[in-house]
Amino acid sequence: MTTDDDRPWLSSYADGVPHDIPAATATLVDLIDDAVHRYRSHVALQFFGRETTYSDLGGRIARAAEGLRRIGVGPGDRVALLLPNSPQHVVAFYAVLRLGAVVVEHNPLYTDRELRHLFEDHGATVAIAWDKLADRLATMPLDIRFEKVVTVDLTREMPLSTRTALRLPVKRARESRAALTAAPTRVSRGSIPWESLVSGRRLAKRHPRPDVDDIALLQYTSGTTGLPKGAILSHRNLRSNVDQGRAWVPGLRDGQETVYGVLPFFHAYGLTLCLTFAMRIGARLVLFPKFDVDLVLAASRKRPPTFLPAVPPIYERLAEAARARGVDLSSCRIGISGAMNLPQRVEDAWEAVTGGILVEGFGLTETSPIALGNPVGPTRRPGTVGVPFPSTAARVVDRDDPSVAVAPGEPGELLVRGPQVFQGYWRRPDETAAVFLEGGWFRTGDIVTMSDDGFVTIVDRIKELIVTGGFNVAPSEVEEVVLGVRGVREAAVVGIPRPGGGEDVTAVVVLAEGATLDEAAAREHCRAHLAAYKVPRRILVVDELPKTLIGKVQRRAIRDRLIAEAS
Repeated sequence: MTTDDDRPWLSSYADGVPHDIPAATATLVDLIDDAVHRYRSHVALQFFGRETTYSDLGGRIARAAEGLRRIGVGPGDRVALLLPNSPQHVVAFYAVLRLGAVVVEHNPLYTDRELRHLFEDHGATVAIAWDKLADRLATMPLDIRFEKVVTVDLTREMPLSTRTALRLPVKRARESRAALTAAPTRVSRGSIPWESLVSGRRLAKRHPRPDVDDIALLQYTSGTTGLPKGAILSHRNLRSNVDQGRAWVPGLRDGQETVYGVLPFFHAYGLTLCLTFAMRIGARLVLFPKFDVDLVLAASRKRPPTFLPAVPPIYERLAEAARARGVDLSSCRIGISGAMNLPQRVEDAWEAVTGGILVEGFGLTETSPIALGNPVGPTRRPGTVGVPFPSTAARVVDRDDPSVAVAPGEPGELLVRGPQVFQGYWRRPDETAAVFLEGGWFRTGDIVTMSDDGFVTIVDRIKELIVTGGFNVAPSEVEEVVLGVRGVREAAVVGIPRPGGGEDVTAVVVLAEGATLDEAAAREHCRAHLAAYKVPRRILVVDELPKTLIGKVQRRAIRDRLIAEAS
């Protein structure tokens, strides 16, 4: 049992933040039902100016749930979502959960190769997908093809004036339309249009509801090594993290905030801060299919944000553009930065433009995702990722012997425990056992220091994941693709820190005897098999790769050498 004496960080909490939150007894379905009941006439979603009230949102969710039930979705079934941020994404997410089924989020920009691994792993038979992906899904190998594919045209949720403008016979309109939706002839026959799914009656209220300990989400993460694994997150995990986040920001005004959804919902950070947290507080969620400075600033002129969860590059670009164009962002009182380190210059620039506060937090997919945060108040400590959330315990231990605690200020592995910690990895009991210790402590794989009053600073990672643009990249996955480049005999992929934060994916290769490297062609090969953020920014040729006595490539030695050479 953790007591206040074991949590020296509690004295740094902002005024009004509780030390603990009640254990979650309600599901995410209860969360959205409560929001619909409390904020019926309030605007829930805004998409290119078109508004959806909470009452309308509740009705759409009920109709989508009934439509999914009719095509065979039931409790425990996995349903794949492959969608940009859109009203349909929000509706689909909650409709799947209402049936007691499990959401599996996917990056819709993944290549066929990347998607195939995920499809094989989770085994979903129903997908709700952006119509631009429908033809690709229909031509997947038969062993992983979905039985039902529901196709979504994003433009159907836009105002009529915007949809009309997209149909104009001019180049700019054609390009914009092509970026948002597929041509009708490109949508696979046999797929189910989203509109037909949601045009019928509502799901009966008596339909069984999920339990708080049921699985709500499989969120894929690269974990420590290898290909992505599905982190099992229950309704209790996700609801607890929402409640923790609400408690962490006592200045929020339920039913009055405007949250900008610039983070992708298929990422754990965007999912929790926008899809669930924003709904929990009855906010107006302004949706963007992708981050675009022009779109965000245009929206802010009409309905500016009051709360913005984002990553450092987004804050930096918005601050620069707002200052240059004279756009007023003073309405944005609170920003929560995550997924990568927050440079002091970015924090200063954002706060100068907005007059609000920007704080950094820390988490992992396995922690729903937020585990630590800087207090939203005068006790925050820039340069750190803050202190553990309410009802969350943390300690720092020897990386080789986690039973041994390290002294304050000394580096060690961060362990966390709390109601937001996941249930394990999907169908991977051995890997699940490897990250849990007695007492429910989760090994994060991050090397940190903790001050004597509980503030945590990230030092390094045991895991060799590369963090770029807020996304995790597994080196082994990129290496497998690089090894397919003509003339490459061996490959190692590492992350090299950027001055502004994050890392550049960098490949180091050994060529076959007599071979030469066409770097442009090599990157083109990678782009055909990897999402853009995973493609190496540089491909370097060396005579040999450093290895251990058993022949394992020493990625850390390579990374350290490249950093030293660049300094």
